[in-house]
Amino acid sequence: MNVDQERALSETEGSLPDGGRPAAVIDRAAITVVQLPVRTPRKHGIGDVSGKTANVILRLQTTDGIVGWGEAAPWPVFTGTAEAVAAALDVHLRPLIIGADPFRATEIMTKADRVLVGHPEAKAALEMALYDIAGKIAGLPVAELLGGRCRDTVPLSVSLANPDFDADLEFARSLVEDGVRIFKVKTGFSGHAFDIHRLETLRATFGDTIDLRVDYNQGMVGHEALRRLRDIEAFAPDFIEQPVPADHWDTMAQLRTAIDTPLLADESVFTPADALRAVKAQIADLISIKVMKSGGMRRGQEVSAVAEAGGIACYGGDMFESGLAHLAGLHMIAATPNISLGCEFYQANYYLAEDLLAERFPVDNGVVVVPRKPGLGIDVDEARLAGFAVETRG
Repeated sequence: MNVDQERALSETEGSLPDGGRPAAVIDRAAITVVQLPVRTPRKHGIGDVSGKTANVILRLQTTDGIVGWGEAAPWPVFTGTAEAVAAALDVHLRPLIIGADPFRATEIMTKADRVLVGHPEAKAALEMALYDIAGKIAGLPVAELLGGRCRDTVPLSVSLANPDFDADLEFARSLVEDGVRIFKVKTGFSGHAFDIHRLETLRATFGDTIDLRVDYNQGMVGHEALRRLRDIEAFAPDFIEQPVPADHWDTMAQLRTAIDTPLLADESVFTPADALRAVKAQIADLISIKVMKSGGMRRGQEVSAVAEAGGIACYGGDMFESGLAHLAGLHMIAATPNISLGCEFYQANYYLAEDLLAERFPVDNGVVVVPRKPGLGIDVDEARLAGFAVETRG
């Protein structure tokens, strides 16, 4: 802890009696379903996104007026729906929240797992709001509450998934001007020839000045996968992500041993238990960690710890999030050495028509900068939130 952090914590001690626990408890919880317009359509191996994305924002407030923010960013073909998240937070998790000590996040999240199976996005929203409050009371960024930062910036990867590749190529050019040097090409949604054409064009346009990654989002069938992946390897991608369906573990293991490019598991690994199975079955060289999959930052760190024990490095993935959930993922990565392959927190600045944060999500010359302000570091613009709201509970 540095001098400024010690001073900030000291200044809160008057309101932290009995061993540092806060006098205030959570007495308000508002759940808002929003529809956030996106700039372009996107296609993936398992589904498409266009027009708007439905997210859920959680606003917690303590008896002394401290506000904490959380976000759930579900995708029906991947994790769940906004309707289910809103109901989970309102009906099943609200009783755990009201009257609770925000510093008892571990206890609250353990209870959440007992009263509600699944719904990792709802649990992620709850956890990030609790940590946002705790960080604000303690005067510390969330990364310091997660073990302390090991990095101050994270390389940014931007995904290319527009079916209009000419538009995506112009998008890539603008990103290179902004300093972005990592691109993940979404494949498997419009034929192998289209995938090869896109990769050829990107390499011809940018050469080795960019790093390419390839993500099938489960879009391949097993009997075609190996031949096509060998074609993809000609473009020297950093990794190939989730080529086949999530439960095709044997095929993933076979592909991993048959190609030279590292294979990354995404949809196959949600939980620490999944990660343990993945290590034992040797299905991947790398794992994507997302707070929306794991059910929060701490659980994401547990996934990383299991992977690290098996010699597997990790990547910071995300869903269709606003800058709010990006911040939670960013603090997690900042405090987790094994999540070392960068992040894809680009939606706030490059995909949403307008973000929810009161300040711009911190990207500078191709890297994401970890905030140093208390809590998550940036609050939600409440007027903007109201403008995108389609339902509010509480």
